[in-house]
Amino acid sequence: MSTSNPSPVAVEAALRRAKQPRTPLAGPYGHPFHAALITVPIGAWISSFVFDLAGAFGGDPVVFGRGALWLIGVGIAGALLAALFGLIDLSSLESGTRVRKLALTHMSLNLVVVALFVVSFVLRMTGGYEAVNVGGLVVSVVALLILAFSGYLGGELAYHFGVRVAEEGVQRQGFTTTAP
Repeated sequence: MSTSNPSPVAVEAALRRAKQPRTPLAGPYGHPFHAALITVPIGAWISSFVFDLAGAFGGDPVVFGRGALWLIGVGIAGALLAALFGLIDLSSLESGTRVRKLALTHMSLNLVVVALFVVSFVLRMTGGYEAVNVGGLVVSVVALLILAFSGYLGGELAYHFGVRVAEEGVQRQGFTTTAP
């Protein structure tokens, strides 16, 4: 699709392609697996931050430090899996469009987040668990802030532009009155 005044037909075709799964591996129509899988790294990484706080202000920094380390590891593994499914969804977006550029920005930020959590994981592995690893914590906080912005962009893709979201006609069916 050309970046200068695409025809309404071309725009409609690109929009329909972005809503359809490219392969059954991406998840069924209206239910992308990428959206479900991102909950694993997000939950693990936020939980690791909570563990860091518990280790800093609670009674057992060793236990919470070790827990934070492994939650970060789970998050990294989950993010890599979610990224594979995100790439499948990305491949259905038309080159040269605003939505493709937004998706590439979302992906790039997430790669930075994963790299930062890898750094945090390594800092924690080499620093021990006797106290809260300040370097690992700082890197994790920066990564979480970037993740929040990237998540906002992911929300723009799904909720504003409707990538991998069912057509409005399909959505409308949920708002009709049904007989008991």
